[in-house]
Amino acid sequence: MDDSIKRWTAKRKTTLVIEIIQGKTTVSEASRSFDLTPSEIEGWVEDAKRGIENSLRANPLDIREQYEKQLRDLQEAYGEAMLELRAREKLQALLDAQDGN
Repeated sequence: MDDSIKRWTAKRKTTLVIEIIQGKTTVSEASRSFDLTPSEIEGWVEDAKRGIENSLRANPLDIREQYEKQLRDLQEAYGEAMLELRAREKLQALLDAQDGN
């Protein structure tokens, strides 16, 4: 691949992801070669895996269904994180109240 890529089209991303999957390069090597963050490349790989999984389903989800499912999953994770944060705040308040006695 060309090391001087300025714009990452879907085709270029696909080529890089396939090279990573085939073991021709690694995320860290690609990150250094193309001045990209590892998390950005890992995101492309995860997107590709989701796309592959969906395309191999007996009844593939359309794009809207995929985004709605992803949104539901994120909302659920956010809700769980907020509950945990509130519980920690209440616990800290209780511990602070005990220390004050």
